[in-house]
Amino acid sequence: MLKKSTAPGWRFLFTHPAHFIACGCGSGLSPWAPGTIGTLFAWASFPLLQLLMTGTMLLAFLVLAFIVGVAAAQRTGADLGVVDHGSIVWDEIVPFWAVLFFCPDGWLWQTSAFFLFRFFDIVKPQPARYFDEHVKNGFGVMTDDAFAAAYTVAVLLGAQALLSHFALI
Repeated sequence: MLKKSTAPGWRFLFTHPAHFIACGCGSGLSPWAPGTIGTLFAWASFPLLQLLMTGTMLLAFLVLAFIVGVAAAQRTGADLGVVDHGSIVWDEIVPFWAVLFFCPDGWLWQTSAFFLFRFFDIVKPQPARYFDEHVKNGFGVMTDDAFAAAYTVAVLLGAQALLSHFALI
């Protein structure tokens, strides 16, 4: 059963640009599994990013989105009174965009990426757990998910290399 969270509401989303960004353009306002909804938003919006940008531009955009995310998460967390409030999902969106950037082509790879990312985001293996538990600011909020993305990409690329070695793909 999905745990229901207390979302701040649509009015909050538009009271400051940082809230709109940190809450993932509204995807973080879901009362159920906002992190998963934010990740699905990232997955759905990624093709648009690919259409609008070259690979180099997209990488630069991801770096900028991470930096902006640190500030947006910091401001939104302070305004909500909880550093890593459940409605803050930009920390899922930007790292999952990065996962999709490095993900092998195909819906099966992307579906695997989605489930791996959610797994690593929830389990938080070190050093993600360190940032989640000890770095109580916007940088910590964004960084623990960046590590979840790194683990996801490592598993995907390792699986791709292994399958290629055995000529399975």
